[in-house]
Amino acid sequence: MVLKDVLDAVPPSWLLGIRFVLAGAVMAVLLCRRLRRHLDRGHVVAGVLLGLSGGVGYLVQNLGLVDTTPGHNAFLTATYCVMVPFLHWVVARVRPRWSNVAAAALALGGVGVLSLGGTDGLSLSWGDWMTLFGAFWFAVQIEVMVHVAPGRDVLSMTVVEFFVMGAVCLAYGALFQPFPPLAVFAEPEFWSQLAYLVLFCSCLCTVCQNVGQAHVPPAQASLLLSLESVFGVFFSVVLYGEPLTLPLLAGFALVFAAILVSELVPTRTRGTVP
Repeated sequence: MVLKDVLDAVPPSWLLGIRFVLAGAVMAVLLCRRLRRHLDRGHVVAGVLLGLSGGVGYLVQNLGLVDTTPGHNAFLTATYCVMVPFLHWVVARVRPRWSNVAAAALALGGVGVLSLGGTDGLSLSWGDWMTLFGAFWFAVQIEVMVHVAPGRDVLSMTVVEFFVMGAVCLAYGALFQPFPPLAVFAEPEFWSQLAYLVLFCSCLCTVCQNVGQAHVPPAQASLLLSLESVFGVFFSVVLYGEPLTLPLLAGFALVFAAILVSELVPTRTRGTVP
């Protein structure tokens, strides 16, 4: 919700670039001793890979947020939980469970209900498609984390990740979007919103997420992270004024059901995604 308001004044790429660079700087200052102990070539490479996939994901997701509602954006982003097993199949040659296939069908149905909810037939907006593309890159980031996290310091990787994500977003902004009006930087409200994004949404939330993923089984972590979409829709309806329509409820229910099926249905089949 805060991000949706700030995007009205600052192009997404510049806002994200400033946000992640500042978050990286704050974390680097707080963790300077830890970085001296752990930051080697392996940690840098791991952080770069996480930052590239995460930076593209955040950039595309927030470009889409300009042309969709926070509720749509939150729930469509949550489809990354369904994408992960199929991406893992491609990378690691480990086939998905039957529940992953069922979850994909439910997610497709949910997106279909959302897209057919308007008066013009197929009505997924450009922002909705961009959000789905962003969800794919978040799935890529999760797959990268599986391979680079073991044996490395999560916080050191996160600092590098922040700076790389900031560089990705600033590079896009320099090439394709105008620099924000200088008057924006004189507004106290802008700095208060930016401080919230840097300190809470980036430093606190991302660090807790990365540390949690290192200590919690992937299925449980994905399910807990998917709850972001529920809160996204709740606050979109309560604070942003998004209409709570029947197609919206049905589409979101199907997408969330897909997440639950993908993560909670047990299987005894050997050789499938854990």
